Amino acid sequence: MIKWEIHHFIFISLFMTLLSGCIPGSIKEVPVSKKSAMEIYNEATASIKDKDFTDGISLLNEVERLHPYSPYAKNALLTLAITYHSQKDYENTRLSADRYLEFYPKDKNAAHAQYLIALSYYDEIDQGGRDQELTYKALQSLRLLSEKYPDSDHTKTGTLKFDLVFDHLAGKEMRVGLFYLKRKQYSAAINRFRVVVEDFQTTSHTPEALHRLVECYLSLGLYKEAETAAAVLGHNYQSSEFYRDSYKLLTQKNLTPNMKKKSWLNKLYKKIAKGN
Repeated sequence: MIKWEIHHFIFISLFMTLLSGCIPGSIKEVPVSKKSAMEIYNEATASIKDKDFTDGISLLNEVERLHPYSPYAKNALLTLAITYHSQKDYENTRLSADRYLEFYPKDKNAAHAQYLIALSYYDEIDQGGRDQELTYKALQSLRLLSEKYPDSDHTKTGTLKFDLVFDHLAGKEMRVGLFYLKRKQYSAAINRFRVVVEDFQTTSHTPEALHRLVECYLSLGLYKEAETAAAVLGHNYQSSEFYRDSYKLLTQKNLTPNMKKKSWLNKLYKKIAKGN
């Protein structure tokens, strides 16, 4: 009985071995190197759709490596950039988008690649702490997007982000200026507020910057400059609470908003008026 069971087991084992050898090759797992660009790309996008980003990214890289001249390699590069960005891997986002622009600068999706580069810098700004390099790179990338692809829908979105980045830079100058003002370091504060007024006059921080200039100039006894700053503030932002505060500070010293011809502010705003 025992011998029969042993023979039976051997027979079943041999049968299963022979059967496995008869399985069609199409059912067996095909190595990635043997697959077409389309097959690998479709598997990659399916993995990403299932939120298996590690496998999806790996397969997209294989498309580019194994089939560099295939149309799917182009799609894979852009999809890589999009996927990396979704995972907040901003460095690889830029690397993939840069490669896309290097190989396909005239492609219809080139604007999308440039937008991803700008967006990766934009999304990293809050992680940059006090370092403004990322902010400037975001501005540069957004400006390049606008210049090279003016008619793209991505450029329209990028323009809004450009304004936000611009405002961010102005806000940084304001914070530093207020830091100095609080410590009564008026000259240092003036330098910061002046940057806002001269370089970022289209941002939301300009009214406050002008008001803080009034405060600083009054503290230093530079009354003509204070009157000019208040005049500029009143002319451009008369309904602003900052103008009301500046006007109140001036009247306490029997002064009034008055534009002085020799003031840098007067020269600046004349120049801006001519430019418009």
